[in-house]
Amino acid sequence: MSEDWNTKYGTRRVRRDPPTLEEAIFAAVGITDDQQQQAEIAAALMGLPYEDVLAEVKKTGRAVARSATRIIAGEQGAQRAVVVERRVIRRFGNDKRTGT
Repeated sequence: MSEDWNTKYGTRRVRRDPPTLEEAIFAAVGITDDQQQQAEIAAALMGLPYEDVLAEVKKTGRAVARSATRIIAGEQGAQRAVVVERRVIRRFGNDKRTGT
């Protein structure tokens, strides 16, 4: 898809590409952990039927659950790994600093 618009420097063309299904699912995974909600979000982004997207979400959900590392394509197709770790904060009932 492209769109032309006029500027003081002349006509400019803006290219607008809709997201791929994988990109829409990746965005939905970042928003929620529930697969049904992920499918609803991705279906709304893509304009596809919910049932078709839900099947793809379930396929990618299994692969994502096994892997804690996500590959992100950077500049010129270079790949870099981003490791996401959960930090556990331990709270104790008796705090020695405050004496409670």
